[in-house]
Amino acid sequence: MQTAAVETKALSRVFNPKKKKEGKSVTALDSVNLRIEKGELFGLLGPNGAGKTTLLKILSTLLLPTSGHAYVAGHDVAKDFQDVRRKINMVSGGEISGYGLLTVKENLWMFSQFYGIKSKVAKDRIDQMLETFGMSDKKDEKVRTLSTGQRQKMNVIRGFVTDPEILFLDEPTLGLDVNASRVIREYIVNWVGNGTDKTVLLTTHYMAEADQLCNRIAIINGGKILACDTPENLKKLVKMNKTFSLDVTLMNDKGALGSIKGVSNFTFSDLAETNLTRLKFVLEDDSAVSDIVSEVLRSGSKIVSLQKTEPTLEDVFIKMVGKGFE
Repeated sequence: MQTAAVETKALSRVFNPKKKKEGKSVTALDSVNLRIEKGELFGLLGPNGAGKTTLLKILSTLLLPTSGHAYVAGHDVAKDFQDVRRKINMVSGGEISGYGLLTVKENLWMFSQFYGIKSKVAKDRIDQMLETFGMSDKKDEKVRTLSTGQRQKMNVIRGFVTDPEILFLDEPTLGLDVNASRVIREYIVNWVGNGTDKTVLLTTHYMAEADQLCNRIAIINGGKILACDTPENLKKLVKMNKTFSLDVTLMNDKGALGSIKGVSNFTFSDLAETNLTRLKFVLEDDSAVSDIVSEVLRSGSKIVSLQKTEPTLEDVFIKMVGKGFE
């Protein structure tokens, strides 16, 4: 078995008060076992205070575990922190980084030098990424003059410009507009999918983002991993009726629809003002969809619109955690 990009074994972190009078100990991570393979785009979902940030800080060598072990690129984060730091980078949404008196390009070049990137390679890479992220026209602007969204895009570029093996992204699209978020998501997917075993550990509060991007997702709460699987398999954990709705041209003969195999419930309403019939089905089996469509067309009606609802990651999250994000 190849070395994992990230692996934790019974990893725990307890925060003790400096003085007994200041309160009780807080367990931020409780025997976390996790393995992230090279080349994965891995998601970590959890409410505020679940342990996500603590885990990222340990993996990025900013915090020591209380017990257990964590390995990044095969290196122990406690013993081999210098080796770990050469392999990683980290970006947090909403963070204030960079020097306001320097320009965007100067800041990015400076960060690249901290990692020992050759100057010409760094400058070429910076120019390319500024173009990709729509920031070329801001390269000579002082960082202090940037908007919040522009500053966050610069932070994301900073994470990629060192070309790390493993990148920790803590809510990278927080506060960004739709277009900026889309550009960043596409870049993340392409970067991981380039065939060079690049790995991303992503935390996000946007369920659709996790569903769209991640190969696997772990749900964490109270410092414990509650579930870890592909988005598709996680959704299967939620026992929830699938519904299938169609608007069709006015349909007179609906008798056969309720007896289709795989349909557990069927209702309809004729919408006289639009000359349409609205059909609603509760499905036990997805195979019923094709039979429903066939019956509608056989009756002479035409399908105007259709919609199918299934369990979402949010449904899974609420089932596991008992609440949404706070």
